[in-house]
This record gives sequence, C-alpha cells and structure tokens, in this order.
Amino acid sequence: MRWVVFAVAFAALPACTKGGSAPDRAGAAVNRIVVGLRPPITLAKSVAVKYALADRMAYYKVPGMSIAVVDSGRLIWARGFGVKEAGTTDSVTATTIFQAASISKPVSATAMLKLVEAGKLNLDENVNAYLTSWKVPDNRFTTQHKVTLRRIVSHSAGLTIHGFPGYKAGDSLPTVPQILDGKKPANTGPVRVDTTPGVLWRYAGGGTIVMQLVLMDVTGEPFAATMKRLVLDPVGMSNSTYEQPLPEARRTAAAAAHEADGTMTPGRWHTYPEQAAAGLWTTATDLLKWAMSIASSREPAGTGILTRDMAEQMLTVQKAPVGLGPFLEGSGKGFHFGHGGSNRGFRCELIYFPETRQGAAVMTNAEQGSGLTAEVLYAIAAEYGWVGYGPREITPIAMDSTALQPFVGTFVTKGLPFTIEIEMSRVGTKLFAEAKGLVPRSEVVFTAANEAVIVESGNGLKFLSGAGGAINAVEIGGLKMSRKAPK
Repeated sequence: MRWVVFAVAFAALPACTKGGSAPDRAGAAVNRIVVGLRPPITLAKSVAVKYALADRMAYYKVPGMSIAVVDSGRLIWARGFGVKEAGTTDSVTATTIFQAASISKPVSATAMLKLVEAGKLNLDENVNAYLTSWKVPDNRFTTQHKVTLRRIVSHSAGLTIHGFPGYKAGDSLPTVPQILDGKKPANTGPVRVDTTPGVLWRYAGGGTIVMQLVLMDVTGEPFAATMKRLVLDPVGMSNSTYEQPLPEARRTAAAAAHEADGTMTPGRWHTYPEQAAAGLWTTATDLLKWAMSIASSREPAGTGILTRDMAEQMLTVQKAPVGLGPFLEGSGKGFHFGHGGSNRGFRCELIYFPETRQGAAVMTNAEQGSGLTAEVLYAIAAEYGWVGYGPREITPIAMDSTALQPFVGTFVTKGLPFTIEIEMSRVGTKLFAEAKGLVPRSEVVFTAANEAVIVESGNGLKFLSGAGGAINAVEIGGLKMSRKAPK
C-alpha cells in the first residue's frame, strides 16, 4: 500500500502559532490529533497509549479516510487522508464521497418525519394504511399491536433482517417488494414480524426498508428523489445522494471499498437497493450538516429542518437506546446522538453533542475501519473537551492459563445474512480475540468471571454456559454467537 499522498496531506498543514488565525488553530489541532489517537480501553495503573494516524491506517489496512469536526456550532475543519483506492495516488479530499452505510437510517427517518409534519403520515398508524404496492403480512403477533413508523425507526417493530450485504457489480438488483419478500434476486430473507411490535428493541434494517416503501408509495416518486427534495437539498448536503447504483457522473468523486486484507473490493463497491437502510453516498462534512440541522431544530429559536417538537421527539428515547432514528447516549452537556455505519468495505461514525454544539464524522473505505474511527474520535474528544466521552478505564482480574482455557474456541453468528467468526486463542496467561476479516487479533481481559472486554475495540463480551457448565456461546453488543463444534 502506498502512503505518499498521506504524507503530503500533513505537509500542507499550517504551522502552529499561539493565538494565531483560525486556520492556524485548526491546523495545530489536526497536528495534535493525528499523533494522539487512543484506544477505547485503558487498563488501570498502566501507561496511557497514544497512536499516530498513519501507523493505525496501516495497521487496520485503511487506504483512505475523511474527517470533519464541528466546534461551537460551526464546521472548523475537514480533511482527507490517504487515497481513494489502494495502490494509487488519487488522494481523499474533504469532498470525496463514501458509503455512509447505516448512518443512512436516521437521515432517511428525517424525510419520514417531514411527511409526518406535513400531515401525510402518522407515527402511530399501522403502516399498512399507507402501503399500496406491498403489505406487512399480518400474523398472531400483529393481532393487537401493529407495525408503526415510530416502532420502525426505534427498532421495536418486531421485524426481521438485521442488515444487508449489498450486491456485487453486475448482479441483478431486486425491487423493494422483492427485498421485503426475500424473493430472487434478493439475497436476504423475507422481512416479517416475528415478535409482538412495541415489546422488544432489536436492530432491524428490514424495518427501514418497510419505511422506504411507505415513502415511495405515499410520494409516488423514487426514494432518492424524495430524499433529495425533503432532506439533502434543504440541509445543504450538496455532495450527497441516495441514488443506487451510483451514477457514472459521481464515480470519480467516490472512494472505493476495500477488503480486510487491504485489497479493493471487486467492482469497487457493492450496490444497495436498500437505500433507506444503507444507500447514502456522502461526505463527513455533509453528515455534520445534517446533525447540526437536527440540533438547531431542537433549540428555542431553531432554524433547522424539523419543527422543534419533532426534533425533540427524534432526540428522545423511544425504545432504549434509540430515538426516532439516532442512537442516544449521555446526559446534560454530555448528551449526544449519532449512528455508525458498516457496508462492505466501508466503516464510518457520526456523533454530535447538541448542548455544546460539538461533533465529528469519520469515514473510512476499509472493512477494518471501525477500530480506526473509534481511536480518531477519542483523539478529537480529548482535543476539544467533549464532556463524558473518552476511553474507559477498567481494572482486569487475573486469570491463569487453566482458568482461560475454557474460553478458547471459535464462535460464530447464526441466522444473519452474513457470517461473523471470532477466534478465541490463548498464549500463556493471555486470551486473544480475532474476528477474521473484520477485527485484528486483540487481547481480551476479564472484568468478572464470565465477562470480558476486547482491549483494542472496547467491545464487551459475555460468555454463556450450557447445562454442563461448559462455555457454549458469547454475546457481543447484543449479538449472540454460538461455539463452533471442532472438526
């Protein structure tokens, strides 16, 4: 992989002078951030760890990334690092577009809320009242409680299908009803209600596709056109589009997706007809424009895209930990909203603090970019003093080699349209986890008998045992992975 352009990007930064101009201060902040990346976990009584951005991009095999930062309610800097495609000198800039993946969801929800404000939709009405080209099949779970838009965007509608793998270049693309029924050429199962709506929080990209069809049926126009008219243009997201496939005219501005080994994804990227859930092409700057508009809407004299009442609802927990689209965390000045994104070969993160009017968006064009985005955000948080946001300190408990041995093995997902495997291995008195193709090998430390943390990613692990007491599964972020039987 070539890093020539990466070095040039740093060389172009302005020099730091105390009390200098705004560009000087921004450049000085960037210079500190790019050598101040830090992991999400710190171990008690250990020396603090800091990384250089260039080293971590190489470590995670990330060819390119884009970062934008807001402070005091204004965009203060946006930078590109690295290249759009590994092995080239085509550098990432602030206007390079990336797939936002699941950050598409809260942005899509904004269009739906605009139609609620206009009286064309109701958050608590049965969505079948609006659907004309397809209906959510009723069953015993929907007898008394219905699938509603409020439940869909808060991931509590009882609908199936967690996420979508996208379609390779040259693949036939399904229609939205085909996606919802799981009929070829769709590559995921049918979206169905399999638990009582309103009872359970469970992340469901399938629900977002139901919302997509509601918007298409109600407006009578293509989804990308609705998003442009109701959200992208009003917010000023001039470098963004929900068009899938990406139009030829926009392709030169796009970063290519990359696999876990750093090679480009065949065909440059996957296509997502599941537009509302995963189809947004955008920049870090445009994502922050959306976040600032939502936050502004919530202020007493707000001038954002939504009414104050609707923005308040959007940023109020509906079914923890989600509002009407965004994930919500913290309280007081530490309250923040945002979303992460994970498409094939793209990883990104958006976070915004409405009380202090601070935030950042980080976008990468690599399968292993999640770890890097977290480390960058912690460096930004330290530089700008984000309240309540930083690495978490833990005190690990000692485990000898005998105590660690029961946790060794391979754990695999079940029932998803994609497979994730985590290999737990032991070296002496240390346990390591590796999600092949996703997360590099990292040390695991225990905080309780069957609870642990992956040091590098910060992900919590909860090991589950069967009737005989043997470890037979692990939970990571609510996702259960079963132990794979040895061959």
